[in-house]
Amino acid sequence: MPDPGNQRSDLLPLASEVWWYGSVDGQGVEVPSERERSSEEDGCRTGFGHGDSQGVLQGKLVDPERRRRTVKEVRRRLGPDRVSERKACRVLGQPRSTQRYESRKPSQDEALLKEMRRITHRRPRFGCPRVYDELTKRGWQVNRKRVHRLWKQEHMQIARKQQKRRRLPGHSGNGCIRHRPMHKDHVWSYDFLTDRTEDGRQLKLLAVIDEYTRESLAIEVGRSFTAPKVVDVLRYLFALRGRPQHVRSDNGPEFVSRVVRRWLDQAEVGPLFIAKGSPWENGYIESFNARIRDELLNRELFLSVTEAQWVIDRWRNDYNHHRPHSSLNYQTPAAFAAVCTDSIRPTASFHQHRRITGNCIT
Repeated sequence: MPDPGNQRSDLLPLASEVWWYGSVDGQGVEVPSERERSSEEDGCRTGFGHGDSQGVLQGKLVDPERRRRTVKEVRRRLGPDRVSERKACRVLGQPRSTQRYESRKPSQDEALLKEMRRITHRRPRFGCPRVYDELTKRGWQVNRKRVHRLWKQEHMQIARKQQKRRRLPGHSGNGCIRHRPMHKDHVWSYDFLTDRTEDGRQLKLLAVIDEYTRESLAIEVGRSFTAPKVVDVLRYLFALRGRPQHVRSDNGPEFVSRVVRRWLDQAEVGPLFIAKGSPWENGYIESFNARIRDELLNRELFLSVTEAQWVIDRWRNDYNHHRPHSSLNYQTPAAFAAVCTDSIRPTASFHQHRRITGNCIT
């Protein structure tokens, strides 16, 4: 074991390093100077501090509790088996009686602190004066100075720079994060896109996808769509592929109409309506819409509905059978769907590239 008498050289630099540990408001560890300065040396100093060529010295730790924490931190860093409490207290100028003192007075501030924390939890940007005002409104007969003392003691000061909180995308149970597709034909999504022909007339596209396999099941083109026409598209897909368990959509009038909802109920398919004004909750179809707009609609000029339907059908065939999809380990949606079974139902990741194993052969 090293000689404790040689550890003063370790304690002093470390005390300077951890001066902040015991003081969050800029006060530092008091370190005894080696000798007193002469008046001549004081007259030649470069700044306001003593013994510092930069003119800056750390302040004193006048709070006993802060000094206790500083002594404990110094011992923790150097090792309790190497530095005794007696040695650390002597070097750092802390009386041992103060270091070992434990208050026997029962705390009378627990209820008040609990109420202050309740207020600051609900109003995190309230300062001490506003918290005091809230306390008085709630019937607390308490001195303003007492509230301020507890405020400082518990370090409840408000940070000037706030850290923005990242929330889970979406806030309803029908969103694509909280209600994920678990297998093929578990959840379908549909949505509308708009474009224009060369003569300026509107084109409306109804896109339907399987969220798990990322297949584009249909892209119907027309000048407008009504609820019965949406039902016709779904009826055709159900007859061709089978019905899904759920269909996710926004709250557009064509999707929330009684005609569509009654037909889905008869087909025993559960609609999943996302929260209003939250398109990110329908993330799979929104991602698909971004792809078709970037790769096709922004590059093509359509002369008629018939031409648009023909071009879009060719793009949909290429998307399903030739275009690799990053979320499917760069497989095509058709290839991924062909090797997936319903016996085991893993979850396909929406955000990460993942190698598909288990019930899907790669």
